[in-house]
Amino acid sequence: MGRLSVNLCGIELDNPIIPASGTFGFGYEFAELYDINVLGTFSFKGTTKDARFGNPTPRIAECYAGMINAVGLQNPGVEKVISEELPKLKKCFNKKVMANVSGFAVDDYAYTCEQLDKEEQVGWLEVNVSCPNVHGGGMSFGTSPEAAAEVVKAVKAVTTKPVIVKLSPNVTDIVSIAKACEAAGADGISLINTMLGMRIDLKTRRPVIANKMGGFSGPAIFPVAVRMVYQVANAVNIPVIGMGGVSSAEDVIEMMLAGATAVEIGAANLVDPYICRDIINELPAVLDKYGIGNLKDIIGGVK
Repeated sequence: MGRLSVNLCGIELDNPIIPASGTFGFGYEFAELYDINVLGTFSFKGTTKDARFGNPTPRIAECYAGMINAVGLQNPGVEKVISEELPKLKKCFNKKVMANVSGFAVDDYAYTCEQLDKEEQVGWLEVNVSCPNVHGGGMSFGTSPEAAAEVVKAVKAVTTKPVIVKLSPNVTDIVSIAKACEAAGADGISLINTMLGMRIDLKTRRPVIANKMGGFSGPAIFPVAVRMVYQVANAVNIPVIGMGGVSSAEDVIEMMLAGATAVEIGAANLVDPYICRDIINELPAVLDKYGIGNLKDIIGGVK
């Protein structure tokens, strides 16, 4: 493998660049713009057991250094993802894909993951525990080490592929949650998901988005993401995928020095649909600039 290659949970990637779930659809939309096989892989649109229409509009609010969204996990449901979306993807993507899974009860996660685990094209299951627990008072699974661990145990019991748990930054102690996921059998951790944000329209004196609050992403959250990746990578013995405001090849290097094995790029895809391709092309020159031989050598290089 080349100097950009990394190994994520036993699967070799040509490079560490992964478009984040919710910003890359099911891949084939971007395949109309460029050959998406240049990517390490990508995390497809968050999938739930049943189809979801999502939140009412407007769903997007612009910010100075990012955006707020409250799409509400709109997706066709796992059965249609398997029967309709994956066959379309297979025509334009010849690598393993990362399946992003959401749920509102432990059984939802287990069912959806069990179905996707059977699909040959799926390489990893990225389990988003930022969803509200309908049986636990509405609090996110990811705000409690015990609740997050319960989801991991249920998913691991019915799957064989690597399970990567996607954590929310909207907590006071990210490390305890990551360690609980590792103890429950997680094969990797991805972080951070969006932070919680809000904008108000001064003319109407009402929230800009219909859901009032939503996920804040973009360059403004990058320092928070680097800090959390660093904390978690130094606390667990499983791979970490870093994300949150990444928008350049230098950002990728910084994330990997903090401890990330691979790096997801989210909001930047919505600003520039070619950003992931361009960052991959720029990485060799950036490695040369900083005297780096291989990306593998810098993972967790800051202590």
